[in-house]
Amino acid sequence: MRLTRFVCCFVLIVTLASCASRPINAPIIKFDPSAGYRPYLLIPKRQNNDPQTLFALSFSGGGTRAAAFSYGVLEELRRTNIVVNGKPRRLIDEVDLITGVSGGSFTALSYALYGDQLFSEYEERFLKRNVQGTLLARALNPFYWPKYIGGSAGRSELAADYYDEILFEGATFGDLLDKPGPVAIATGTDLSTGSRLAFFQNDFDLLCSDLNSFPLSRAAATSSAVPLVLSPVTLNNYGGTCEYEYPAWVSSIADPTHRSRPAGRAFQRYKEMQDFQNSEDRPYIHLVDGGVSDNIGVRGVLESLEELEASAAFRGQVGFGGIRKIVLMVVNAHSSPSTEWDRHQSPPGFTVQLLQSTGVPIDRYSFETVETMKDRAEIMKWRRELLVARARLGGMTEAQAEASVPNITLQVLDISFDAIADPEERSYFMNLPTSFVLPPEEVDRLRDVAGQLMQQSVEYNAIVNGFGKAAM
Repeated sequence: MRLTRFVCCFVLIVTLASCASRPINAPIIKFDPSAGYRPYLLIPKRQNNDPQTLFALSFSGGGTRAAAFSYGVLEELRRTNIVVNGKPRRLIDEVDLITGVSGGSFTALSYALYGDQLFSEYEERFLKRNVQGTLLARALNPFYWPKYIGGSAGRSELAADYYDEILFEGATFGDLLDKPGPVAIATGTDLSTGSRLAFFQNDFDLLCSDLNSFPLSRAAATSSAVPLVLSPVTLNNYGGTCEYEYPAWVSSIADPTHRSRPAGRAFQRYKEMQDFQNSEDRPYIHLVDGGVSDNIGVRGVLESLEELEASAAFRGQVGFGGIRKIVLMVVNAHSSPSTEWDRHQSPPGFTVQLLQSTGVPIDRYSFETVETMKDRAEIMKWRRELLVARARLGGMTEAQAEASVPNITLQVLDISFDAIADPEERSYFMNLPTSFVLPPEEVDRLRDVAGQLMQQSVEYNAIVNGFGKAAM
């Protein structure tokens, strides 16, 4: 009798599981660049901050380690006082844009949603909660199987529902439109092509899909959908059905016979945009962890700089003409656990080799991306000096030459464990695991060290002074 009951229950569960279905992202009927969750529409609406400065943060991946470290950066920005136009302000109020990947996406999206309220709730609701343990328990509980096993749903949809329950409370990107804080952008990776897909309307236009109705929890689940551990998040692709128009920079780089450097990354992005538009061959897009394509959330910024340089029309299209300074703070929770592999003649096993083979390229790519951004800051200076000199040789006065070339400076600051001076303390943070559970004391140490690294940073203090003399 017991065996019969078990078999009947098992058959029922499997039958129900076959009906499990994912949420469907909504289509848009017609492309409208004047509406939706777009940085160039939302940032100018922000009150009181310096309109000539674009202050962006990028929060890397790394599970709870990254979420806590990036939260510590927000806490320090909140404590830092500046003076803008003679009025005291907090530096955190100058932040215009936050990009977040994987663990960093939770901090970015939840701060955009809750603002200052987050500082009294985030630890209890997320950072000091055993998120990983609860997800595992639910995945093993037959009660949840009918909704998440089989069909088009998967483990990441289970995770998204849990994140919604404990942190996001049903909020969508449409709920962020009227928020006074920064624009937050999480990213995922197209499993088929390796391309980035960012959660802002500009990228969702490529799919002819509406971002306003898309849940923040599902964006965070996508950005942290570690391959194999969690399932890809699947989106319907309606690309090519909404009369989409490419941005102005595309016409400046699409013709290879007239393309000038630097435009290689912008042209690659154009090809990726074309792929997303092809819904006939790609009616579905499967997304995994954003860290697979960019674990520090900076590639989009780098590509945008190339697009702005490539097209004067695009600079006007996105209202970039008034920007004179870009400040980018890269919050990199990269770890590098110590090993004893080289103390033994036998190499590590298959699983270790597999993890190392996938992790090392991501870490190397992240390092190169940060260094490329720093190089870009110097190149922007040299390029302007060269263009001004060329204008002078063409007969312009010094004043005319200076006025003819856009004067935009870029400051790049990297906040990471590498800057910790004490070897023992640095080793402690470098050996913290990448997981979605950490003991409360480790969370607190991550928060504290973020503030300490910022206070000790010459570059950070230069940024503070650049906004205005620190208020007492």
